[in-house]
Amino acid sequence: MAVTAQMVKELRAKTGAGMMDCKKALVQTDGDMEAAIDFLREKGLSSASKKADRIAAEGITSILVKENEAIIFEVNAETDFVAKNEGFQTLVKELGDHLITTKPATVEEANASTMSNGLTVADHISNAIAKIGEKITLRRFEIRTKTDADAFGPYLHMGGRISVLVVLENSTDSDAARDIAMHIAALNPKYISRDEVSADEVEHERKILTEQALNEGKPEKIVAKMVEGRLGKYFEDICLLDQAFVKNSDQKVRDFATSTGGTVKEFIRYEVGEGIEKREDNFADEVMSQVNKK
Repeated sequence: MAVTAQMVKELRAKTGAGMMDCKKALVQTDGDMEAAIDFLREKGLSSASKKADRIAAEGITSILVKENEAIIFEVNAETDFVAKNEGFQTLVKELGDHLITTKPATVEEANASTMSNGLTVADHISNAIAKIGEKITLRRFEIRTKTDADAFGPYLHMGGRISVLVVLENSTDSDAARDIAMHIAALNPKYISRDEVSADEVEHERKILTEQALNEGKPEKIVAKMVEGRLGKYFEDICLLDQAFVKNSDQKVRDFATSTGGTVKEFIRYEVGEGIEKREDNFADEVMSQVNKK
């Protein structure tokens, strides 16, 4: 079957693949459009596998709220540039819609699940890799539910470099919940309250503060009192409710939350690439490597 320019154009529109790749696919499949799409997908999968050992530590975090359900998730790419790509942004939205609808328990289960277009999430991402040209991964997600008497506070900082989801219980003040989420994005507390800090962590910090005070030459008889004071400052650094509210430093977050009639039940904070070890090329070694090749 003769391959026409119109067929190549149609295949390009459907797959986003290059013109010559589309022509080759149509020739290989004798003009069968669906078979040609599969051919390109297979080629895309091959391209994706070659990118599997790359490090994807950039990308975006996002939040999607649908009535009483919300999902916070992270999709990684190799460069910040790609994270701003329209195709990447579309992929992130599609993944969010799929995940909040199907509610998989794990990333592995999510990747194996079938989307509305008939592809698994893994294959859909692989097709995006073929089009965009970088390794892309669905790294993590968490889904939360609330009642009609509660409020979600979703907040995205810098277009998704940081995302925070707050669940405010017994208050429907979503604006207040969002303000608390914004505070968490800025100050990055580890816990909601002191009750969540383990006894081991408190004792570890107390030991460090005691040594600090003694090394400063403070009299032993006042060290214990000083340490308890400094421990209070430590709690302010790591516990949300003990922190001065970022929008009103005269008010604690605890008091702001209470003013809404609700309590902070939970928060989740994602920052793009946190915990991922990024490759740092040694420029000197790279230069010597090139010199030694000559």
